[in-house]
Amino acid sequence: MDISTSYMGIPLENPIIVGSSGLTATVDGVKRLAEAGAGAVVLKSLFQEEITLQTDKAIKEARNSDGSVAWFDYKGRQTPMEFYGYKVKEDNLERYTELITRCRESVSIPVIASINCFYDSLEWIAFAKEIEQVGAQAIELNMFFSPTRFGQPSHEKEALYFKVIDQILKAVTIPVSLKISYYFTDLAPMIQRLSTTGIGGLVLFNRFFSPDFDITKIEVTPSHLFSTPSEMALSLKWIAIMAQKVECELAASTGVHDGEGVIKQILAGAQAVQVVSTLYKNGIKHLPVMIETLKSWMGSKGIKTVADFRGRLAQESTTDPTVYERMQFMKYFTDKKRVKAL
Repeated sequence: MDISTSYMGIPLENPIIVGSSGLTATVDGVKRLAEAGAGAVVLKSLFQEEITLQTDKAIKEARNSDGSVAWFDYKGRQTPMEFYGYKVKEDNLERYTELITRCRESVSIPVIASINCFYDSLEWIAFAKEIEQVGAQAIELNMFFSPTRFGQPSHEKEALYFKVIDQILKAVTIPVSLKISYYFTDLAPMIQRLSTTGIGGLVLFNRFFSPDFDITKIEVTPSHLFSTPSEMALSLKWIAIMAQKVECELAASTGVHDGEGVIKQILAGAQAVQVVSTLYKNGIKHLPVMIETLKSWMGSKGIKTVADFRGRLAQESTTDPTVYERMQFMKYFTDKKRVKAL
């Protein structure tokens, strides 16, 4: 069986990509993932706050030196790449570019950089150029504008996505993917519109911090740090609905914990699948197990290549496309056997 594929035009030995996480934060970690069989890695995200913080530090230094903040602002606006590349290429930013360089030297699998951004900014758009220059094969924009901004209309939030994409595509020539959430007023048309912007891929979906309450200490605590297999249902549904309706490739994320999950997402129409939580739970040794499950299943079905079964259960390909439109449990709970059991 040939389990190779491609993502955004980049060849992959298999469709399993290790997503942005602590697992991909170091060169040694990336090497271990490559040795275990990962098809590609998305490096741990560089957060926009880190870039902004570094810029703020440079501004503070300018104030403390000769007070030439006006020159700083002018220079930043006029030639952001030259200025930011010189002034803030240190600390987190320098470590990140070094991580990309060393990973490219150490592994043969594709290395995708990641920027976690929440508004358009000269700082990180300029830094994206540097990411390309040091060898990243693609950039994943992990983008999210909070739906809790009550004073900002939804159409303004959504317009920001297109503004950021336009800016980043003008700044770099390597493929760009966009990792999004499902928090849109009209999800399907939004995914479709985003796919027409020139991006190479859409990753469905982001997974966010989930708060819980400690009723003993009466304080907010984190909960559900890792995804569960049941969480795959949401991305599986929307990959299946949007496959063959978009102009870029789709990658699935959240809730993929085993080889069966990989198979399901490809059947839905995913070009690639991102995994993280299952490797934290089961160890990196779980990667070859997932790969072997994919191979064994393909062999049992007489399937030669991944492309041969991709999208076979997408909405556009099924004999009953309405199954993806049902939003209630009516069909399940009207089953006489289940009602009797209840």
